[in-house]
Amino acid sequence: MLQLTLSLATICTGLIAGLFFAFSVAVMPGLRRVDDAAFVGSMVAINRAIQNPLFALIFFGAFLFPALALLLDLSGPQVAALPLGLGFALYSVALGITFAVNIPLNAKLERGGGDHSLRRGFEARWVRWNTVRTVLCATAFLALVVSLTAAA
Repeated sequence: MLQLTLSLATICTGLIAGLFFAFSVAVMPGLRRVDDAAFVGSMVAINRAIQNPLFALIFFGAFLFPALALLLDLSGPQVAALPLGLGFALYSVALGITFAVNIPLNAKLERGGGDHSLRRGFEARWVRWNTVRTVLCATAFLALVVSLTAAA
């Protein structure tokens, strides 16, 4: 059961790290090249599209599966507790940033009703915190890979 849970934790965390990375290296640099109206419209459309069951499963699975795996490991052989705990903690911080910074910024853009001037207060802050989330999630993924290897 631990191997399965660790595998799911690693897959979910890797997918989220990849998503944040894609935003860092492709989506946001691409949107940087468009005018304010296109930027705001695109971000609103992306934020609406990402709110779907599959994304929710992966996004919250990257939190829940490591938590469950950590509980399983702590109640058993404790072969992967340290890297697993680190991965869980790092993703938890990224999740906190998402809910404290990125989601409120997205919501403000959505409520702005197409006000293109909102880009100025949005873009740099959103990109900066997405970069932090990317590093945290990539490091969490690495920690989970280590824990998966330790538990094998």
